[in-house]
Amino acid sequence: MAIQGALPVEFGTVFPHGAYALGVEAITDFETKRPQMDKNTGLPLWAVDVIDADPEARGKAKSVKVKVAAEHCPTLPDEVPGLPFRPVEFEQMSVMPYVDDSGRRPRVAYSLRARGVKTPGGGGSRKAPAGAASGAGSSGGKDAG
Repeated sequence: MAIQGALPVEFGTVFPHGAYALGVEAITDFETKRPQMDKNTGLPLWAVDVIDADPEARGKAKSVKVKVAAEHCPTLPDEVPGLPFRPVEFEQMSVMPYVDDSGRRPRVAYSLRARGVKTPGGGGSRKAPAGAASGAGSSGGKDAG
């Protein structure tokens, strides 16, 4: 098969109404209790908690995590006065479908990944401080898994 791994996707396809970031945290490996590393870049993974701005999104689809691989914690865009959350846009997004068999019956779920975080509308990239590289990574996609 020609397609291997994550599928590239535009930010506007995943979040046509935009997205809001709640915060960022390091992803810890459940078994080793050490930072989880991105398999492609070898960089630590960070989870950005995101609220989908789509007014029709419900349940698990409303709140998702997007993984970003970076040497240091990605910096979120500045707060916008009058908004309860920070508008955010992800660069070089990809989606990885997988089978989630943790429930009563298996279902297809999606893991969202991005290479950078930026202010919506063409603002500069807000990757990690000190010029560290960002990489791929994501958890819980539109189908939050």
